[in-house]
Amino acid sequence: MRSYKFEVFTVSIEKNIRKGIYQPGQRLPSVRDLKKMHHLSTTTVQHGYERLVSQGLVTSVPKKGYYVSEPITDLENTVYPIVRDPIFVNNRFHTTSANLKRSVSEFNVAAPGDLLIPQKLLLRTMQQVIRDKSAGLLRYYDSNGLQDLKHKIISHAAIYRTIISPDELLITDGALQALYIALSSVCETNDVIAIESPCVFSVLEVARVLKLKVIEIPFTTKIGFDLDFLRKACLKNNVKALVITPNFHNPTGAMMTDEEKQSLLSIAQKHGLIVIENDIYGDLPFNGERPSTIRSFDESGSVMTYSSYAKTLAPGVRLGWLSTAHFMHRAEQIKFALGSTVSPIYQETVHRLLSNASYQRHIRSFRAQLAKNAQFTIDLLNECFPRGTQISDPKGGYNLWVKLPKHIDVDLFYRKCEETGIRFTPGDTFSFSNAFENHFRVVFSDKYSSKKIEAIKSIGKYIH
Repeated sequence: MRSYKFEVFTVSIEKNIRKGIYQPGQRLPSVRDLKKMHHLSTTTVQHGYERLVSQGLVTSVPKKGYYVSEPITDLENTVYPIVRDPIFVNNRFHTTSANLKRSVSEFNVAAPGDLLIPQKLLLRTMQQVIRDKSAGLLRYYDSNGLQDLKHKIISHAAIYRTIISPDELLITDGALQALYIALSSVCETNDVIAIESPCVFSVLEVARVLKLKVIEIPFTTKIGFDLDFLRKACLKNNVKALVITPNFHNPTGAMMTDEEKQSLLSIAQKHGLIVIENDIYGDLPFNGERPSTIRSFDESGSVMTYSSYAKTLAPGVRLGWLSTAHFMHRAEQIKFALGSTVSPIYQETVHRLLSNASYQRHIRSFRAQLAKNAQFTIDLLNECFPRGTQISDPKGGYNLWVKLPKHIDVDLFYRKCEETGIRFTPGDTFSFSNAFENHFRVVFSDKYSSKKIEAIKSIGKYIH
């Protein structure tokens, strides 16, 4: 299990406080001094001090700095601090909706925006389900999922040549639960897994919670997923599983070709690793046919595939699925332990949408709007951001990957974003390393308002 970068100074400060070397009220080294001494970013030093504050060891005094906390004397009336992980809190803030009272232009939440959610279709369908199923929706459904829904998912997958057996399919409470089940089914504590890099924070967090060792495999806009890097990693390590998004990778929007998918599968089969395929954006190509999955080329049971309707219908529709391959016996046990059933109303609603042309009509409209948004966003960033800014060219989904020129002070950039009322996802949330500190992700899954456009123009002028 990895350690945090800030521990290079927090461990010694904590030790000195507990030993009494640092006395209550004593001022601690400044953020600037620690940044210079240990070659850390301002954000990393602040996260370290936040950890010490959460432990009750350090007090933050606005505009003055950090001080050793005074000892607690009134034990009966003491409210003890709740220890939280500042890295987790920070990354969750940057990848979820703020729900703040003040107005914020959000480009950081990877989910359909309010204006692109098929609200009328969903609410009308839910009302029909409630009328038809009535009190039956208040009971437990089969822990593995509604059989009729599973058959519709299987039929849809067959359209893009992905063959799934109903005996290996689990209905899950979203994609993240599906990933957790998949990794838990094939890995034990301290096992080595490979992940794409950059990689979304939620995947990194699942790996951390499961105490897995991680090898980050480059997935770049220029060369795509680095198969040679994966091959070498497998030669030197006992890699148990690979987590990858081959169709419209988040955050770059890149798509692997069929040849690359087949080559990856060959590497996996040669080295005995399980491919855990994230296909949540597979239904959202800007042009052409729906792309194939890695699973569509697999005849050996080496690929577990998962997806979610939260990415194509609405973020509140917490319904996903997992094709478990040869691991159903373990996966269904883990799924049951996490919660015996997924929301009946969501299962019935999605089943009804898949039973007629409603879902496909929505997807066609959604794809067209996303294609327009992608090009508009690229043009807007090229117009407003300084020369040298690198912007990915997504082929589907709703994510853009942006790299700022080296001369841009990233800490000042994000402070200005906060002042301007605009939120991107910082690059450092996409890796356990420092590789992407000059990057950020832009999500374009909602219609543009004049306010959003002005927010991007404003931040662009600032960094010019």
